Amino acid sequence: MKKFVAGSLMAFCGFWGVQAQALETQGVEQAPLVENLRLDGVLEAIHRTTVSAQTSGQVQKIHFDVDDRVAAGEVILELDASEQKARLMQAQGALQEAAAGLEAAQSNFNRVEALFQREQVSRSQMDEARRQLKSAQARKNQTEAAVDEARQQLAYTRVVAPYEGLVTQRHVEEGASVSPGQPLISGLSLEDLRVVVALPQRYAAAARNQREAVVRLDEDRVLETQSMTFYPYADPATHTFRVRMNINNSEGDLFPGMLVKVHFPVGQRPALWIPTSALVERGELRAVYVVKESGLPRLRQIRVGQMQNGRLEVLSGLSQGEAVVLNPAEALQVLEEEL
Repeated sequence: MKKFVAGSLMAFCGFWGVQAQALETQGVEQAPLVENLRLDGVLEAIHRTTVSAQTSGQVQKIHFDVDDRVAAGEVILELDASEQKARLMQAQGALQEAAAGLEAAQSNFNRVEALFQREQVSRSQMDEARRQLKSAQARKNQTEAAVDEARQQLAYTRVVAPYEGLVTQRHVEEGASVSPGQPLISGLSLEDLRVVVALPQRYAAAARNQREAVVRLDEDRVLETQSMTFYPYADPATHTFRVRMNINNSEGDLFPGMLVKVHFPVGQRPALWIPTSALVERGELRAVYVVKESGLPRLRQIRVGQMQNGRLEVLSGLSQGEAVVLNPAEALQVLEEEL
């Protein structure tokens, strides 16, 4: 930054000089311009799930409807559990019977083993007692597994949400009979989102090398991205490569289906830059105040290009090193005092 003193002497006419006023200026800079490819992207949910029935039964109660928010682990649908409860009771009864049979077989084995050690029973009787004990143990193990399966089938009658999210579709109604594998309810998570964009083939190599992108919801808000994935094949219909990036939705105001702008850096070239605050816009006119050797600002028309990081590209009208006034209002005031 430099400080130029601007004032009008008007001395050749015998008048008093105008009080000098300090104008803050900055020189026109030359720096690389990053050329961005601007594409439309769409937000989508990373986690989308359709919960299916894992047991058969009649839909007894649906606790949530479309667009309802559901917490992780909440019961979203219940099936009639009378058949599953009966199977569980039957399995538990079989387990009790098997446990009693195992106890009897163990007692008989202990008795026969004691007699065998005193050589009061034959080897075959001892082997038979051992066989009966092993068979009783196997029956108990089998009935225990049947109880676990029956208990799990009963748990399947209460369908729970796998994660916190939003219900997007109901596939059944109350009173409907369902079988294993039949879709029940679909939903998605609003916490974990990603943006998906179709990248033209001609820019694919540059984007893969850079592996950078800026995602904007609007001109004032840049979304924070976490990772970038390039699909290894092109769409045969559009010849574009699908690219996706995970998005941080910490504020919770982003939703699947929203449109965003994705900027991919695909090259760079030299350019002249000025601060955006120096620009004067009057209708179609784009101009800046340039400070000359005399210290006085003069309005000059320019052509502008892209804006990046608070700077404006100058296409024509200025040269590198020329000083432009950062506050055009102050420059105008100096010129008015000069007159």
